[in-house]
Amino acid sequence: MPRYIFITGGVVSSLGKGLASAALGALLQARGYKVRLRKLDPYLNVDPGTMSPYQHGEVYVTDDGAETDLDLGHYERFTGVSAAQSDNITTGRIYSNIIEKERRGDYLGATVQVIPHVTNEIKDFVLSDAGEDVDFVLCEVGGTVGDIEGLPFFEALRQLSQELPRGQTLFVHVTLLPFINAAGEMKTKPTQHSVKELRSIGIQPDILLCRADRRIPQDECKKIARFCNVRESSVVQGLDARSIYDVPLAYHEEGLDAEVLAHFGIDDAPDAELSEWTSISNKLQNPDGEVNIAVVGKYTVLPDAYKSITEALVHGGIANQVKVNIKWLEAEDFDNTEDVTAVLKDVHGILVPGGFGERGAEGKIKAAHIARTENVPYFGICFGMQMAVVEAARNLAGIKDATSSEFGESGTAIVGLMTEWTKGNKKVERDAETDLGGTMRLGAYPASLVKGSLVAEEYGSESIEERHRHRYEVNIDYKDKLEKAGLLFSGLSPDGVLPEIVEIPDHPWFIGVQYHPELKSRPFDPHPLFRGFVGAALKQSRLV
Repeated sequence: MPRYIFITGGVVSSLGKGLASAALGALLQARGYKVRLRKLDPYLNVDPGTMSPYQHGEVYVTDDGAETDLDLGHYERFTGVSAAQSDNITTGRIYSNIIEKERRGDYLGATVQVIPHVTNEIKDFVLSDAGEDVDFVLCEVGGTVGDIEGLPFFEALRQLSQELPRGQTLFVHVTLLPFINAAGEMKTKPTQHSVKELRSIGIQPDILLCRADRRIPQDECKKIARFCNVRESSVVQGLDARSIYDVPLAYHEEGLDAEVLAHFGIDDAPDAELSEWTSISNKLQNPDGEVNIAVVGKYTVLPDAYKSITEALVHGGIANQVKVNIKWLEAEDFDNTEDVTAVLKDVHGILVPGGFGERGAEGKIKAAHIARTENVPYFGICFGMQMAVVEAARNLAGIKDATSSEFGESGTAIVGLMTEWTKGNKKVERDAETDLGGTMRLGAYPASLVKGSLVAEEYGSESIEERHRHRYEVNIDYKDKLEKAGLLFSGLSPDGVLPEIVEIPDHPWFIGVQYHPELKSRPFDPHPLFRGFVGAALKQSRLV
């Protein structure tokens, strides 16, 4: 039976619970243990799929097609363990399941209540099959202790701590120690109050991970231990790091993994093998050069909206031993900029990410045009691929009114709603007029690559599988005309119906993909396309 580690947060949000969970998972892996990470989200949405990026940041998609919290991206990047639909649940999903059961009569007429029905549903999720031979299941609770939305989750975890065998659970509480400049000292009171709040609902934290921007004096650690009822060794310093990929090394140095193992009475664990993380850290801190990448997006005011893309670019930098500087350009502003040469000065590559809706579309088309005509490496992802195809249709194939049906009925729709796609071996028919809700092409799908193409060279294979999240596709009927104009459809679905990849053969590096390669990139295993894109940008930097 796996051991369970529950990670909660207090004082303020954005303390890095997700990163702490991912880093702890990586440290336990480095000790030779098998881990699985899960996220409990208290908001009432069924999933984040329909939430605005401004509200929630990016939506992370798993192989099995779940739209999940972005923290699952951290989990995957740090541990390499592919997440699944069973690793993220929200209050909305829990209540949806309960109401469905109640309407079916599963509760046999009982009054449905938070306790035991909601808490039982949460416990069932936490205890659901974690996979073969998993040693530790790490469950992060979103939000902060004291949030009214989170109370059922805390109650469920409290119950689990009593119901599971003694010594099978551990509570890690992530908290904040602010430094007050006017007083010239660090304050422990917010942490004390946070722990008091947690204890008031029946949970005694076993380890306190104290976030701070400077080292915590030993006297303060003793004070925290005394007032929060934990061992002094269980007050672990979580200091700001140079890079998120330094966090596992930093937390190991502070003894987080050792304290976790000590709590479970494990005294024969192997030493942590962290050479891979040390290598990544060294490459990040000692680059052989740098490249500048312009990201022309719609949600650039909130970097978390493109979290996986940001990290995948970092991974591409690691693969090429260079630092990647990101220049964020709002697509709407970019479209209205007359002097684009000045905006793109010293830019060695242009990346146009995904998005929904017409806003900013012309700016993305303009970015694709500049990259194509000025021989700047271009990487179009999902919507960025579609806009590159529209640009090519307008300016290479002579279809001057080329557009996407997503923008309305006027013009020639080179991109349109999917009417069908292949899922396994079954054709799934969709209504092109009404398929605008929560149904999209989601999860991992295969693609066949053209032999000798740039993408086949980058992948080192002619058969791939990548994760999708979209409802619009490039219309295959325009393939021949666009290819005659110079655009190569270098990747198609196995049945040849759905365009997956386009490229321009006589360009330094111009690739558009319908899927989201950033979701499968890891610091220790950079995605081939991000490795290739950053490599092309590096060559470009040497030409400038």
